[in-house]
Amino acid sequence: MTQFQGEDSVTSISYEPVSVKDLLIEMKDTAELLIDLSYSAVLLSNAELANEVVRLEERMDVLEMRARMALMMAVRSPSDAEQLAPVLGIVGATDTISDAAGDIAKVVLDDIGLPDAMRAALPEAVETLVRAVVATDSPYAGRELGDIDLESQTGVRAIAIRRGDEWLLNPGPETTFETEDVVLLRGPDVAIEDVYELATGTSFERLEPEPPQIADLERAVDTIVHMKNLSELAVDLAYSAVLFDSEPLAEEVSNLEIEVDALESRFEAWTLQAAADAPDPVMLRGLIHLGRATEVISDAAVELSEGVLRDMDVHPVVQLAVEESDEIIVRVEVSQGGTLAGAEITSGIPSVDPSVTVLAIRRPDEGWLLIGGADAVIQPGDVLIAKGSQASTTAFEALA
Repeated sequence: MTQFQGEDSVTSISYEPVSVKDLLIEMKDTAELLIDLSYSAVLLSNAELANEVVRLEERMDVLEMRARMALMMAVRSPSDAEQLAPVLGIVGATDTISDAAGDIAKVVLDDIGLPDAMRAALPEAVETLVRAVVATDSPYAGRELGDIDLESQTGVRAIAIRRGDEWLLNPGPETTFETEDVVLLRGPDVAIEDVYELATGTSFERLEPEPPQIADLERAVDTIVHMKNLSELAVDLAYSAVLFDSEPLAEEVSNLEIEVDALESRFEAWTLQAAADAPDPVMLRGLIHLGRATEVISDAAVELSEGVLRDMDVHPVVQLAVEESDEIIVRVEVSQGGTLAGAEITSGIPSVDPSVTVLAIRRPDEGWLLIGGADAVIQPGDVLIAKGSQASTTAFEALA
């Protein structure tokens, strides 16, 4: 039996038969949520979100240990060891991402030092993430998400639910809000207040942002947001590279890691220069921690996809996870005479194929453009990272 020391208690873990496939999928979803939550906690100076990161990090420790136990039990021969070694690498890299996210959250919890005006410097396009506890008399209590139709009505999404010690990741239309559920809500700033108040029955306390005491803080926060988005994309691509045994996707992970390293270096230099003029240089310590943790996450993404670059065979357990994937991610390079050249992208959807979403563009002269909900025009030479069904992405590749 293995024990983990958490914030308030010790979690005991003993071996039990479990699906490695299901563990890998849950670890992937947990890692992505951890990155999102930890950065949001810092950018919004929100200790409640930071505490949820710590809880989720403890959950990841349990998943990691169970995955290691299951993999050890599965090894019967040298060939098994060869096939399972990359899977073990995935487990270790995922735990590294979890630890880095925890370090980011502790910037808030340990009061390491952050400019109070970071929230005021956030770009308008950044959505707000809040933690809401469903009240007994909430109109949402006991109802399914599909019945509430939250996202269509308000633009606010429930990205995760914690029910006691259990986490419900990626809640769907049939997920029910129960009393005392801790719901993580993300959406436009103008809509999040009403949804929060309906869920909790309490007023939403909006903090009035303080004016920046540091010159050019807006540019620094823009850089943080960009680093966060690149790191999230790198982790997403790394998992996809492994799941689909795609060397081109693994190579793009390496390209993203190079970009994050360059951003982190420039960000660290900016922080040191800003410290010279700051009324209290200690307030910038957290930014240095943030930059270093971001680099750790992007390095772990490369580690995740290392088995693909080394041309190691994908274990059948990974292939099983692929078969259950509703959507896949592909890398598409646009040729001069391709149909995609000159096509418009509106809110991430290319005009030539509305069933595919473009996540990012790597443009030779400009680097990475993160599309998301933005607009762009596809140019020859662009490398597109797109998401869709198996059939739609195959057709999309042909258009390039």
